[in-house]
Amino acid sequence: MRPAAWAGGTRFDAILLDAPCSATGIIRRQPDVKWHRRSDDMPALVAQQAQMLDALWSVLVPGGRLLYATCSLLKDENQHQVDAFLARTPDASAQSLDSRFGHASGAGRQRFPGEDGMDGFFYALLRKAG
Repeated sequence: MRPAAWAGGTRFDAILLDAPCSATGIIRRQPDVKWHRRSDDMPALVAQQAQMLDALWSVLVPGGRLLYATCSLLKDENQHQVDAFLARTPDASAQSLDSRFGHASGAGRQRFPGEDGMDGFFYALLRKAG
């Protein structure tokens, strides 16, 4: 993924990364997910998410924000992914999020399937220093 190439030099104030994931948070509505995802899919998905975070960070302006989101319930795709990104990205910091939406999960918030009739998902707001 090379966003600098397709963005034509444009830098962004805000980015929403709805990352490809295991989709474990939507199984109640899409039960076929159980048959389409395997545990050996996870390393490739986690690697792709990390690559997307790193690539999109490069086109975010200083002071810009990136909202990382998945429809996953798995920590490897969610809080562990964000924690690893924060550890390797010195100009990134987690921003606080409204506590009415989801449960604290590391630097982000996790919603579970069925809460308020919604699917399960995770989100974390990251800010670039500057």
